Amino acid sequence: MTVLSIIRDCLDALLHPSARYDALTRARHRAFMAPRLLGSLAAFAAFPVYLAMRGAPSAVEVAAFAWLIAPIMLSWFLSRTGRYEGAHVLSSLALAGLIMAVAITTGGIASFAAVWLVVVPLEAALSASRRVAAFASLLALSCAGMLILVSQFGWLPVEEPSTAERGVLMAFGVASATLYAAGLAFGAESLARTSVALLSREEERYRLLARNMSDVISRHQRNGAVQFISPAVEAMLGMSVTQLHGHGLFDRVHVADRPAYLTALSDAARGDVRSVEFRLRREPAGSERGQIDFIWVEMRCRPLDQDLGRDPSREAEVVAVMRDITDRKLSEQALDQARSAAEAADAAKTRFLATMSHELRTPLNAIIGFSEMIAQEQTLMLGASQRKEYAQLINDSGQHLLSVVNGILDMSKMESGNFEIASEPFAPRASLLHCCNLLALKARENGVDLVTDAPQDLPVMTGDPRAFKQIVLNLVANAIKFTERGGQVSVTASVSASQLTLRISDTGVGIAPDDLKRIGAPFFQAGKTYQRRHEGTGLGLSIVKSLVALHLGEMTVQSRLGEGTAVTVKLPLVYTPPQAKPFDGKTAESKVATLTPVPRQELQDQLHDQPAPVKKSA
Repeated sequence: MTVLSIIRDCLDALLHPSARYDALTRARHRAFMAPRLLGSLAAFAAFPVYLAMRGAPSAVEVAAFAWLIAPIMLSWFLSRTGRYEGAHVLSSLALAGLIMAVAITTGGIASFAAVWLVVVPLEAALSASRRVAAFASLLALSCAGMLILVSQFGWLPVEEPSTAERGVLMAFGVASATLYAAGLAFGAESLARTSVALLSREEERYRLLARNMSDVISRHQRNGAVQFISPAVEAMLGMSVTQLHGHGLFDRVHVADRPAYLTALSDAARGDVRSVEFRLRREPAGSERGQIDFIWVEMRCRPLDQDLGRDPSREAEVVAVMRDITDRKLSEQALDQARSAAEAADAAKTRFLATMSHELRTPLNAIIGFSEMIAQEQTLMLGASQRKEYAQLINDSGQHLLSVVNGILDMSKMESGNFEIASEPFAPRASLLHCCNLLALKARENGVDLVTDAPQDLPVMTGDPRAFKQIVLNLVANAIKFTERGGQVSVTASVSASQLTLRISDTGVGIAPDDLKRIGAPFFQAGKTYQRRHEGTGLGLSIVKSLVALHLGEMTVQSRLGEGTAVTVKLPLVYTPPQAKPFDGKTAESKVATLTPVPRQELQDQLHDQPAPVKKSA
C-alpha cells in the first residue's frame, strides 16, 4: 500500500457521511481538507527548526504560528457538518484575518503580506460557488481598502521596516503567495480532471443503459418534435435514429392516434404525468415495398424539469419512455374473444335447455297422453278409428322425438370429430327429387309453392348419400317453415367445373343482419328464443354447415329481412377423404376443443381499428 493510499484512506475516514456516496463531492472535500491538514502539520513540524535558527520569536511570529490551528479547525468543521460552502467562507475569513494581522505589523499596504490578498478569491474559487467567490472577492477588496486607510493616516502600530528589509520581505511574500496560488491551481486542475472523468464515466454508463434497454427513451418538445431518442428504437421500428428526429416519429404514428399522442405530450409539458397507447408504423426487415405494418406501443411521459415553468423564456420539454405492447394487446384481444366465446357457449347452453325442454316435452306429453287414453279405451269407449288416430299421433310424436335425438347425436359426433362420411357413388338428381317429394305435402299444407329445377344430365357424384339427403331435407324444410302462406320455395341444382351447386331460395321472413352472422351456430334460431313463432331445435343449419364442411364444400347464406333467404351449397363431385393422421394425443385434444385460437395476423388487423387511450397516472 502506497503513502498516497494511506493518506486517502485517512481522509476518507474523516469525511462527512453525506460526502461518501458521491465521487465528485468526495473529491472536493478531500481537496479542501488535505492541504490544510498537511500544511498545518508541516508548519508545526518546522516551528522548532525556526526557533533554533531565529532565536526568541516576536509576538507577531508567535501569533502567526498559532494561527495555523485554524486550518485544522476548518477541516474538523467540514468533517462534522459536511457544509462545503460554509467551510470555504470560514477559510476565507481565517486567511484574510491572518493576512491583515501580519500586514498591519509589517508596513500596511506596502507589506509583503498584502500580496496574499490576491489568494483569497482564488482559494474561494475552488468551492464552485458564485456566492462564496463573490464574498471572498469583496472580503479581499475590503481588507485592501482598510490597509490603504491605515497606511495613509499613519495608524500603523510599529515603524515601517527599512528599505532592505522591505525588499526581502516583499520577495518572500510574492514567492510564498505564488507557491500557494500554484498549489491552488493544481488543486483546481485536479478537481476539473476528476469532474471530467466522472462526467465521462456517467455519460458512458447512461449511454450503455440507453443502448441496451429494450424500452425507448426520448425527449420531445410540446409539439411532439423529437430532440433525442435512444438507439433501442432501431430494433423496435427498423429504422435509424436520425430518421426519427424532429417530426419523423410523429409521421409514423397512426393517423387515428395522433390527437391522443399530441394531447399526452402537451399535458406532460404542463406538469402532468400521462400514459398513452398508440400505433406506430414500422418497417420490418425483408418486407415488400409499400407494406404497412403497425405495432402498439405504450408511452409514459412527464415534464423534463419541474421548474421549467418558472422560466418563460425556455420551452417546456417532455421525457418519455416507450415500450412495445403488441403482444399484450394481442393477448387482451384473444382474451376478449375467448370471453365472448365462453359467453356464447353459456348462451348456447341456455338456448339448448330452453329448446330441449320444449322440443322434448311436447312429443313426450303427446305419447304419454294418447297412450293412457288407449290403455283406458274401455272406460272411454274409444272406437277403432279413434284408436288408429291416437296410435298415429303417438307414432308421429315418437318419430319427431327420434329426429330431435338424432339431430343432437349427429351434432355431437360432428363437434367431436367422430362423424364418418361413407363415400359411395350416387345420383344427386334422384336424391334431390326424392327429398322434395317427401316435403311436398308439408309445403301444400303450409300454402307454399315448392318448385324444383334439377337438370336431367346431372352427373353421378361420389359422397355420402345419407348426408346429401340430410342437407337437402334440412334446407328445404327450413325454407318451407319460414315462408308465409302464398310464398314460394325454389330448389335448383347445377354443375360448374368439378362442383355441384345447390341453391334453395324462399320468399319468407328473411334474417336480420345481426342474426345472419350467427346462422349455423348450434341451437340458434333467428329471433328471441322464448318468443319463437316456429318449432325446431335450431340444429338444422348447424348440421348442414358441418356436413358441407365434412364434404370439403362451401355454404353461403344471403338474406334480407322481409324479402327472403337464399342458401347456396357447393359440393365436390368427387369427395376425397383426407388422410388420417397418426394418433398422438394432441389430435384428440384438438377435436374436443371448443375455442379456436385466432391467428396473430387477424388479431393485429382487428387491433389496427381500435382507438388509442390516454391515461392520467396517479
